[in-house]
Amino acid sequence: MKEFSKLEEKLNIKFKNKDFLIQAFCHRSYLNENPDFHLGHNERLEFLGDAVLELVITEYLYQKYPQKAEGELTNWRAALVNAKMLSKIARRLGFNPFLLLSRGEIKETGKAREYILANTFETFIGAFYLDQGYRKCQEFIMEHLTKELSEIIEKGLYKDSKSRFQEEAQERVGITPTYEVLKEWGPDHDKRFMMGVFLDKELAAEGEGSSKQEAEEAAAKNALQIKNWYIRE
Repeated sequence: MKEFSKLEEKLNIKFKNKDFLIQAFCHRSYLNENPDFHLGHNERLEFLGDAVLELVITEYLYQKYPQKAEGELTNWRAALVNAKMLSKIARRLGFNPFLLLSRGEIKETGKAREYILANTFETFIGAFYLDQGYRKCQEFIMEHLTKELSEIIEKGLYKDSKSRFQEEAQERVGITPTYEVLKEWGPDHDKRFMMGVFLDKELAAEGEGSSKQEAEEAAAKNALQIKNWYIRE
């Protein structure tokens, strides 16, 4: 078993219930090879952590930027909690060596590993919330995540392809894009999705990803290229 006390030391956090911490790093694939492991996988913790994370970020943005409209705050929040950002923070915090994965998943790198790391950040927040409550979670998220916002705003990183395509579609053709699942496949721990972005009944483009959000972003990016639409700065 990995020495999670080293992670606690690195993060300057002491869990009251160590099982919460260990379970946060337990991927479903690990249990397939270790069916007698004393804890379950971390997917329920991810569900909880996602909600806590969104509330903390929403509260922070609402209070810090009282003059900003809902749409802009929504874009900033999305840029702070997307998979790319969360996996970056998880790596910085040293989560990678503590992941409990199957032998097959351990070999995976690239996008698959980034997605697992992003989910693990959320599961860690869920575990931390159960162990030490909302305020401690809030402090942790403020320390490690919200400081990224200044760069997001300065570089316009919140203008993701979905936001850009929606702005262009509404301005050019007066239609708000919609997204539908065209296809999904793969086992629960390694799902793939094909999403379509529609302008009314027209399929503008398709996109593939390891989550619906990622596939929607890919579809919007492809649609911008196909339509030759670019955001007007």
